Amino acid sequence: MKSTLSRLVLIILALAVASCSGKRASSSTLSIAVIPKGTSHIFWQSIRAGAERAGKELGVEIIWRGPLREDDRDSQVSEVEGFVSRGVSGIVLAPLDETALQGPVADAKGRNIPVVIFDSGLKGNDYVSFVATDNLQGGELGGDRLADAMHGKGKVILLRYAEGHDSTAKREQGFLDAMKKQTGIEVVSSNQYVGADVEGAYKRAESILSSYKKPDGSLGIDGLFTPNESSTFATLRVLQDNGWAGKVKFVGFDSSENMVKGLRDGVLDGLVVQDPVKMGYLAVKTIVAHIKGQAIEKRIDTGVHVVTPANMNEPEMNQLLHPDLAK
Repeated sequence: MKSTLSRLVLIILALAVASCSGKRASSSTLSIAVIPKGTSHIFWQSIRAGAERAGKELGVEIIWRGPLREDDRDSQVSEVEGFVSRGVSGIVLAPLDETALQGPVADAKGRNIPVVIFDSGLKGNDYVSFVATDNLQGGELGGDRLADAMHGKGKVILLRYAEGHDSTAKREQGFLDAMKKQTGIEVVSSNQYVGADVEGAYKRAESILSSYKKPDGSLGIDGLFTPNESSTFATLRVLQDNGWAGKVKFVGFDSSENMVKGLRDGVLDGLVVQDPVKMGYLAVKTIVAHIKGQAIEKRIDTGVHVVTPANMNEPEMNQLLHPDLAK
């Protein structure tokens, strides 16, 4: 009887030790919160694919959470604050607002939770690295492509995205910088915003473009530039629904299935594309390297390209337009 009791006690002790050991092993796994601007667009889904790929390679937990809409600042602030309270190992953040997220990021730093900023910049210096496209260059490339499609003459409109977004503001500025080099092109509107969601952007873009409609129903402009996925898709729909598609030169930013079709059909003359899979991947790799005490770069450029109807089937461009998110 005593022997049986002794064996039972030993088994219980062994289970307790194993349980404690398991908890220690679990708690030693790094947890990285990845917080995008939004979660609905293909761009953010591609970011997630890259982040999760890096997480698997590194053996870290990736927690993906963000607002549904790209104008919900309060929701994103709450997400950051929640992860700071939770005590995650690190945060990877695409700020919806270059100012509004300063406080939450400073709080994270105060709690010794490092933050890597990706996609769009943040004011201040409370983050350890910035992983993103050179958005100023992207805007310039888009402007150069539009000027080329217009043969260097005509009237153009810039449809801005939304205020407070560092990434799109730089693209818009880059576009305007490119236009300054074009003596034969006149920018007739550059200060109107279409907003963050597709439906709202559609209505606003249609209203703006309708003000340039001529008596015969055609548009009195020759070119258009839009700085992100939602504004480009919404404007493409406006052009198609009003019979203007293909009659005005159009260059957008980012890509989706419908926008790639527009490129193939010749109603889009160019798409400035990033590499969101690479961006998500490098952002996670960077935060983990920092946590482990490795040297990292303060600024990491993830590249930018212009895809046109002429080069869209080239292997590199095709991969950017159709990333294999399953990998």
